[in-house]
Amino acid sequence: MAKRDYYEVLGVNKNADEKEIKHAYRKLAKKYHPDTNPGDKEAEQKFKEVTEAYNVLSDTEKKKLYDQYGFAAFEEGFGTGAHTGGGAYASGGFGNGSGYQEFHFNGGDMGDIFDDLFGNIFHGEKGRQSQSSGFRGGSFGAEGFGTGGFGTGAGGFTGGHFAGKGADAHAEIEISFDEAVSGCDKIIHLRDESGKQTSLQVHIPAGIDEGQSVRLKGQGAPGISGGAAGDLMLQVHIRPKAGYERKGNDVYVTVQIPYTTAVLGGEAIVPTLTGRVSCKIAAGTQSGSKIRLKNKGIVSMKNPSGRGDEYIIIQIEVPKNLTSEERQKLVEYDKMYKTHHKSA
Repeated sequence: MAKRDYYEVLGVNKNADEKEIKHAYRKLAKKYHPDTNPGDKEAEQKFKEVTEAYNVLSDTEKKKLYDQYGFAAFEEGFGTGAHTGGGAYASGGFGNGSGYQEFHFNGGDMGDIFDDLFGNIFHGEKGRQSQSSGFRGGSFGAEGFGTGGFGTGAGGFTGGHFAGKGADAHAEIEISFDEAVSGCDKIIHLRDESGKQTSLQVHIPAGIDEGQSVRLKGQGAPGISGGAAGDLMLQVHIRPKAGYERKGNDVYVTVQIPYTTAVLGGEAIVPTLTGRVSCKIAAGTQSGSKIRLKNKGIVSMKNPSGRGDEYIIIQIEVPKNLTSEERQKLVEYDKMYKTHHKSA
């Protein structure tokens, strides 16, 4: 089959910049990748074709040669091979009309592209880095694709199958405010593609906050060609609790105290995460004041021996229904207060 123009293969014009060429290659490589088209010889051939085109057009020097001399620039006898600017070396060029021989990748731009490409195909964005080492410094050749896949380790893609970690799965669970504070165990139900349902006990650690996730290793999608299964990321949502507000590991609780206690001082019984305690109220406490109860907040997930604080926000109760005697006493107090502050 006659070779097609490299620009035509990637679907870009001759004025395309590096970004356009890279984008076109990624799109086509994902489309024709052998692992997404098992047994499809046509797709396999197209994958080789777009890889060959990208190897030339992504390299400044090779692109110049191709633009000036066409395919002849890479025929045997034209040159002895050249290192590409991106760290890729074409050991055999494209001689003898084969159109595809062997390429070795030693990092650089090509390694980054294949990290991104194979990371997205096999195991998602988060798992990408774990597989990149199997590619860098390795090689792949025409024989590698003919045997049905990719190898692992320093040998890169020369035969065998690519063993990739499965994609991570995502799920959500709702728990109460108290369960988030103390930690809890929950039973969740998982259903696979065949419809089979399994139950799994999950421990939610004490101190977990809204939107954080618990990782369940090996409970995600199956691995590729014998690779490890992905993980299940269980995102936690917390139901609010009346009277409590969380800010990090600190807790804010609003407490109402009598007007007389605020004026004269005294004690008030306040709720905490571990029970009710007596809290000292200083004379002259104003509405909106905060009283700090050290280490009465939420335990730290990173340091179980550390806790946040609880802040008591004071609100002063205004009496609504006064007896005639109470009202008279307040009137007397009001007169005394005005007389004292007027003279002062």
